Amino acid sequence: MSCDCMSDAPVKLIYACSGVANTGFLADRVARGLMQIGLGKMTCLAAMGADHSGFVESAKAADENIVIDGCPVSCGKRIFEQKNISFTHLKTTDFGVEKGKTKIDEELVKNVQRYIAERLLGLEETA
Repeated sequence: MSCDCMSDAPVKLIYACSGVANTGFLADRVARGLMQIGLGKMTCLAAMGADHSGFVESAKAADENIVIDGCPVSCGKRIFEQKNISFTHLKTTDFGVEKGKTKIDEELVKNVQRYIAERLLGLEETA
């Protein structure tokens, strides 16, 4: 991973479950969208799980690690817990998406992306 050492901007890394189910597909699409709008840089969750030192060290050095899991199995969460690295955790099933059932369309991707972006920016409404 490259370092933009001349930048004072916080380093936010985004990891997504890209599993075979519709929920992992949604997590991946949302993560890519968050990266495209500049909320962070997407990086490889599988490399973290495989304990590739460069990826692990980048995660340790990041200002924030954002892990988007597809389902309650929460593989991404477990990876970060096992490595004792701090992270913000989200699951696509928390948005009414049923694993193996809910159709993933552009509207759903945009809605979940918007909610997560607002949460990460501290803009979500409080009851």
